[in-house]
Amino acid sequence: MNAIAKNTATHYARFVNPVTELLQPVANVIARIYVAMVFFRSGLTKLNDWDSTLMLFEYEYSVPLLNFKVAAWMATIGELVLPMLLIVGLASRFSAAGLLIVNIVAVISLEEIAPAAYNEHLIWGVILAHVIIWGGDKLSIDNLLKRKLKQQLISQ
Repeated sequence: MNAIAKNTATHYARFVNPVTELLQPVANVIARIYVAMVFFRSGLTKLNDWDSTLMLFEYEYSVPLLNFKVAAWMATIGELVLPMLLIVGLASRFSAAGLLIVNIVAVISLEEIAPAAYNEHLIWGVILAHVIIWGGDKLSIDNLLKRKLKQQLISQ
């Protein structure tokens, strides 16, 4: 029995590990793109109808501690800039943390939220938390910069 388990583990390590090592960075970048596009589209919607955005921030969303105009600008800029950084993997953890804050504030600010919309916010939050914890992974500018910095430090 022990030999069978050892043989199975060896085959698993030989065939499955290389595949997952290849797919993990791809899955990470797909997740980053997915969640970034959600927020980016939201930012474009806010920008395209600024009067409605201001009205929503004044009367519908009750963003704590901020003037509604300041909150509208911060949300719009955050939803346009941070997703671009997240997609290319530049300041990935910072970008994901910023979008997670936007996500949390959006949920808190709405007096009533439909269960399906709440579930979407949870999914986005989990994806963003994943990026905060694991970073941009191999397919990111962060990784490229880290490798270049490491090479420079080694060559000195």
